[in-house]
Amino acid sequence: MELFGTAGIRGDVQTDVTPSLALAVGQAAAVDGDEFVVGRDGRETGSALVAAVEAGLESGGADVTRLGQVPTPALAYASQGRRGIMVTASHNPPTDNGLKLFVDGTEYDRDAETAIESRVEAGPKLADWDDWGDTSRSDLLGEYREAVTDYVRNLVGSADGIRVAVDCGNGMASLAAPQVLRELGADVVALNANVDGHFPGRESKPTPESLEDLRAFVADGEFDLGIGHDGDADRLVVVDSEGDVIHEDTVLAIVAGFYVRASDAGDPVVVTTPNASARIDDHVESVGGRVERVRLGALHEGIAAVREEGSEDTAVVFAAEPWKHVHTQFGLWIDGVASAALVSALAASEGLDSLREPITERPYRKVSVDCPDERKSAAMSLLESRLPNAFPEAAVDTEYGVRLTFEDASWTLVRPSGTEPYMRIYAESDAVDALVDEVVEIVEGAIADAGDTA
Repeated sequence: MELFGTAGIRGDVQTDVTPSLALAVGQAAAVDGDEFVVGRDGRETGSALVAAVEAGLESGGADVTRLGQVPTPALAYASQGRRGIMVTASHNPPTDNGLKLFVDGTEYDRDAETAIESRVEAGPKLADWDDWGDTSRSDLLGEYREAVTDYVRNLVGSADGIRVAVDCGNGMASLAAPQVLRELGADVVALNANVDGHFPGRESKPTPESLEDLRAFVADGEFDLGIGHDGDADRLVVVDSEGDVIHEDTVLAIVAGFYVRASDAGDPVVVTTPNASARIDDHVESVGGRVERVRLGALHEGIAAVREEGSEDTAVVFAAEPWKHVHTQFGLWIDGVASAALVSALAASEGLDSLREPITERPYRKVSVDCPDERKSAAMSLLESRLPNAFPEAAVDTEYGVRLTFEDASWTLVRPSGTEPYMRIYAESDAVDALVDEVVEIVEGAIADAGDTA
């Protein structure tokens, strides 16, 4: 049984993430610990699924602390020293929901997820009647906001003098991002800042297209930057004063470079994923750090691996995949609110243009090619030979998909989506359109041939 994708369990509430599944996952998770915090985002189906999760945890013998509606990073913060389950589908449409599990502030790794899947498949295991857990309530949102504010203020300083427009997308950022930025001294205008599970302001996924209103608002006003969040506030998009979206890898490189420069470690390491740009490597290395990559959705595993394999001088100063950042000095969870606060404070102290200036930006494209889930494995097997054969001059890495790196630092990556019926193609090159067109043709051929052999 496979329940988990690259970001927890997600799917349609009518067919996939049902109350019965939430109950079963709660019972399976109760085996892992005796104390859980449980929270949810603002989706219409969240209340029923939280009730099912809590029933599963308690009947499995665990005590539950209800947090109510909170950003996912706030739930992760609250799970330090215990375990947690967040009911959220992040940026998915309102018809979906999902479950994300944490232990001591860190997402479950693949081994822990596999154990949950096995227990769900085996069926419920109830605690004795007099060992069932209890429920209490706690409001930790204010504590989380204060912790983010203090962290950024102590690390960077205030955001005094900067004007920021924040599009909360009717999601959980409404309860944290504007408040933290104002506490840091920023002049904040908040858009779509009421929690609404229908996401009436825009779709929950922040993209250049869905953020059109924010971009126009920033361009027409006197703003230094704009910030767009997803439904559960674990990711962000940054918009410059002209209303243009700053590429997510440029934002990642800026933050990574800051953390490397601020570190006193002899071996500062930034962990990222194969779909992240070479501009990150260039900038991190230029300021004295190095980059390690790990599979998409497994930043926490990459952090653990570097710490285990590194020397006493090694420190993971930052970990991120495009849009999603782990501020390792603050906590080991993905935190869009902390990122919004840090980027705003850096822009206030140095200016957004100055932060971008050292970053080498090449043309970048991301393309999704339709691929049924049952063809993904066979198609990837074919691509492991077909792509290197088509580009014999490229260095090849097949650990996390197929990534080709060329002598001029151009690159392309092909990998199967972990949550949708697509092959993802990423490419960065001065001739990016020609590169992508050739790769798409090869990928489409592999998918077709995979169907013929199925």
